[in-house]
Amino acid sequence: MACTAELTIDPAQLDAFWDGTLSKYDDIPLNLKREPAESPFPGVTVDKITYNGADDTPIHAWFIVPQQAASDNKQIPCVVVFPGYTDDRGYPERYASWLLLGYAVFAVDVRGQGGETGNYLPERAGSVKGWVSSNLLEPEGSYYFAITMDAVRAVDAAASQPEVDPARLATVGGSQGGGLALISAALNRKVTAVVADIPNLCHMDHGVLNSGSSLTEIAQHLKRYPEQLETILHTIAHFDMLNLASRMTAPVLMSVGWKDGICLPETIYAVYNRIPTEKVIFDYPFSGHEINEFQNRERFNFLQKQFR
Repeated sequence: MACTAELTIDPAQLDAFWDGTLSKYDDIPLNLKREPAESPFPGVTVDKITYNGADDTPIHAWFIVPQQAASDNKQIPCVVVFPGYTDDRGYPERYASWLLLGYAVFAVDVRGQGGETGNYLPERAGSVKGWVSSNLLEPEGSYYFAITMDAVRAVDAAASQPEVDPARLATVGGSQGGGLALISAALNRKVTAVVADIPNLCHMDHGVLNSGSSLTEIAQHLKRYPEQLETILHTIAHFDMLNLASRMTAPVLMSVGWKDGICLPETIYAVYNRIPTEKVIFDYPFSGHEINEFQNRERFNFLQKQFR
């Protein structure tokens, strides 16, 4: 669909912000810890991994390896999976379909939300319910900055595991998870494929005005503090895939539901149309904010093609 939108921040300014940030974090160790965990599935090794996120918040993840695929000491593909808003990484059994394909799984919490991962980010001002309205007046101190760098560093943590083939490393997710799959790939060249279903972090200024997503928390904040509109739109522009799409280098699979009132179709198409890499999008005229069975199969088909 021919949906387009203008950039909401100067590209040179955005590149300077992220290039400087990524350079700084290159020198900050992950302090990664790996310890065995239990699962009722035979033939699967499950480890709990903890690594330092944006502000040294310990981020918790599962690292799950199908023993048969890794038994011949060959490195195997890995999917880094991010959850939807308010969700968490769940139990390892959630990822059985990826394991059946012979892939390792690195499943990550998002700080402060439904999982066991906390949040060291200091609140510098009041915010409304939820998380995304935290510290909206400054890009580097915002909640969006923290979860973005947590996701970027999740890719680094996954790539550092000896079982993982660094040439076959994908980011995967839906809704919030889809947005994190996109932005981590835009900011980390270690990602070699992306599956981003019904993603958020797309054309965010439009979403603040129109969607029923987590961006309603920002809308509520602006209802109380309308004088902060320009500053807040400038902050979220740093995390909007509309502005970061040009940094993508990996092939991308996306999906969109035309009846989706959470991650609006026009926001997803606006980002998709700016992505310069190999890409495919599946359009679902009768679907809302959901990932259907057909799309789930297409995810597998896409990564099997990319991981050949």
